[in-house]
Amino acid sequence: MLAATFARGRVTVLRRAISACAAGEGLRGKRLEDFVLAVNEIITNAVLHGGGSGRLRLWAQQGRLWCEVTDHGPGLPPGWMGSSRPPSGHDTGGRGLWLTRMLCDHVTIVSSPGGTSVTFSAVIEQATG
Repeated sequence: MLAATFARGRVTVLRRAISACAAGEGLRGKRLEDFVLAVNEIITNAVLHGGGSGRLRLWAQQGRLWCEVTDHGPGLPPGWMGSSRPPSGHDTGGRGLWLTRMLCDHVTIVSSPGGTSVTFSAVIEQATG
């Protein structure tokens, strides 16, 4: 449905395209806002911590909207991926992955020294009539 590369200057444009695609697939209201916020957090992380650029794929499958963001940065620090605790109020970062875990239905993170891939989804609720 959507595949794009991104870098620092393209985050806003990409976020708008994601919002339009997600709405076109049936995400509405708070679910749409939460999903777009999660995408924004992950692509911003890729730009700031993952080498300055990345690749995004967005698709719908079996009642879910999926997003995969990959970068070629240094990977996450050892021991960081398993934490589901919120960052402390004194931390200046570290909220993007935590927030994505809170906002999305499914989150998978694969990280190595060659880069990080974050895949997450939101259930598309069917309209009842």
